[in-house]
Amino acid sequence: MALKVIGAGFGRTGTMSLKAALEQIGFGPCYHMVECLPRGPEHWQKWVDAAEGNPDWDSIFEDFNSTVDFPSCSSYRALAEYYPEAKVVLTIRDPESWFASTQEAIFAPHWTEYLRNVEMGRFVKLNMNDYLQDRMHDKDHLIRRFNEHVEEVRNSIPESRLLVFEVKSGWGPLCDF
Repeated sequence: MALKVIGAGFGRTGTMSLKAALEQIGFGPCYHMVECLPRGPEHWQKWVDAAEGNPDWDSIFEDFNSTVDFPSCSSYRALAEYYPEAKVVLTIRDPESWFASTQEAIFAPHWTEYLRNVEMGRFVKLNMNDYLQDRMHDKDHLIRRFNEHVEEVRNSIPESRLLVFEVKSGWGPLCDF
């Protein structure tokens, strides 16, 4: 099974909604951080290997037709090269509201500190923290990094393969794409 859709948007940009939508329109199952976490240390090591330049994408995404959210969004370019037929969906939202949402959820201080000190700490460091220069609570930096990521995706993925998508736009743009 090869990926048909690659989500390049950061977590908290509607990735869970996109996951549900992709599964409903026939591009499931869809890999998301919620699929990744319970798979445990052997699976997390595959992401460590990928971040260190030795990916086994087919093994990571075995049984999946699409992927969204972290950790795959920080590897969107490598995935797009490896799966050249896959479409890329970049979920976006207002950067200020995105930052606020991250601080209440995925980058909440107690959560980021906890993840540094558990068995999956190296996986999180290499696939999220390093991508964001480990400055999850620096508002100006994180918003700048969010905007840089959006521009990087827009500049590196051909327009014919890319949908820049706000989930509040509804089903139309996604289904048309």
